[in-house]
Amino acid sequence: MVTTDSNHGRQVYPNLARQMVLTDVDPLWRADITYIRLREEFVFLAVVLDAYSRRVIGWALDRTLEDELTLNALRMAFSRRIVAPGLVHHSDRGSQYASGDYTGLLKEHGVQISMSRKGNPWDNAACESFMKTLKYEEVHRNEYRDLDEARSEIGTFLEKAYNQKRLHSALGYLPPAEFEDKIRATAGAAS
Repeated sequence: MVTTDSNHGRQVYPNLARQMVLTDVDPLWRADITYIRLREEFVFLAVVLDAYSRRVIGWALDRTLEDELTLNALRMAFSRRIVAPGLVHHSDRGSQYASGDYTGLLKEHGVQISMSRKGNPWDNAACESFMKTLKYEEVHRNEYRDLDEARSEIGTFLEKAYNQKRLHSALGYLPPAEFEDKIRATAGAAS
């Protein structure tokens, strides 16, 4: 049930992710934003993760927190995945995720919108945990000169190291891409 926030007039979406039991890729995507410090400025990273495989399926890095940042990450996710009926997109209640452009793009693709409960940071803890890993394993170990260098280095980390090589105990000590390949192979063998 979608309601309206009486203080802001924005639509408020329920937390659909809370009750989901995941058994495959693509029933639930999670999204979040973090900041990245460069030598002389801060930039912002938006990501979209597959909740089951933990794979980064969309990301964007830019100087602004405008809607275009999150929209670019979401567009990348849509270009890489086939949206199945019932897909849920979960995020916090940030203005970028609640914007008409963002929710409109989700609705245009038939995606159900899920948002964290007000004042409850635990509802998107999996995405927050990813951001902590990203900062510990990549960002805090580097000093990026500028946006282009940050985009290149962080992109390489996300696509090559995190998705292709980083082992996850919850995935049977497989990296996300290999875990997804194993799921697809198992599903193909069963049919």
